[in-house]
Amino acid sequence: MLHLRIITPTDLTERTVKVLEAEPAVTHVVVLPGAARQPPGDLVLCDVAREGANTVLDELRSLGVDKQGAITAEDMDLVLSASAKRAARAAPGLGTDAVVWEEIAQKTGEETRLSATYLVFLCVATVIAGIGVLLDQPILIVGAMVVGPEFGPLAALCLGLVQRRRTVVTRSLTTLVAGFAVAMAVTVLTTWILTGLGLIDEAMLTAPRPLTDFIWRPDALSWVIAFLAGVAGMLSLTSAKSGALIGVLISVTTVPAAANAAVALAYGVAHEAWGSAVQLLVNITAIVVAGVLTLLIQRMWWRARP
Repeated sequence: MLHLRIITPTDLTERTVKVLEAEPAVTHVVVLPGAARQPPGDLVLCDVAREGANTVLDELRSLGVDKQGAITAEDMDLVLSASAKRAARAAPGLGTDAVVWEEIAQKTGEETRLSATYLVFLCVATVIAGIGVLLDQPILIVGAMVVGPEFGPLAALCLGLVQRRRTVVTRSLTTLVAGFAVAMAVTVLTTWILTGLGLIDEAMLTAPRPLTDFIWRPDALSWVIAFLAGVAGMLSLTSAKSGALIGVLISVTTVPAAANAAVALAYGVAHEAWGSAVQLLVNITAIVVAGVLTLLIQRMWWRARP
């Protein structure tokens, strides 16, 4: 369930409470008159089943509560209440399948900006993957996948496309393109430095690499894997499951390809750089297509619920 904390102007409190009491998915309604100081007003508390949260939030926003007061929500890890069980049964569907659109927009909105932290994580991941490619060591590729942060802007891009929010789409694309450009440039520079120090050389790239050469050889399976990663990523995000491990799955289709392209560029191996770049583009496209389709299907499914 979600716990809602609502600050409402005094003149909206009665209508706010009526909205909450009329919704079967809402329970534990508490009204504290005059408790809010900034912004001033009444404090209304309640718990709502995730399945019914969208309806409640939409109605509260239609009253203007978000503009004149405030609405905050947090997940409840433990609720011991017969009333809460009745509210959950009254709501359509299952809480684990429910998509709270405002929550998703909030989560992904934070990932659309090109922050220094994002760049550092992506650069570190790409350099690690580049070394893993040269050593033909999958364990280093896995390590790079764990570090890679690109799941956030990819998810934001999918949501922006579904909700037709041009600003979100533009910011997400900027973060992705600029992030990978910087990460690949840093990887090229790092490759040159390590080569100058005698730690790596071009022969390591051109030698047979049976464990990692799939990275620069795009095929139909590349699309399938990336598509499935996109589906898993969106489901993880919308079902409130932990996205950490799913982020690793997303990274398996992006960071290694970017790293391989950067290393190949550093050594002037054009065909491998091109193959890696195509792999990266194909994978990102598949992830976005899968993510958008997943969100659209979820939206249609919940709209069709009684």
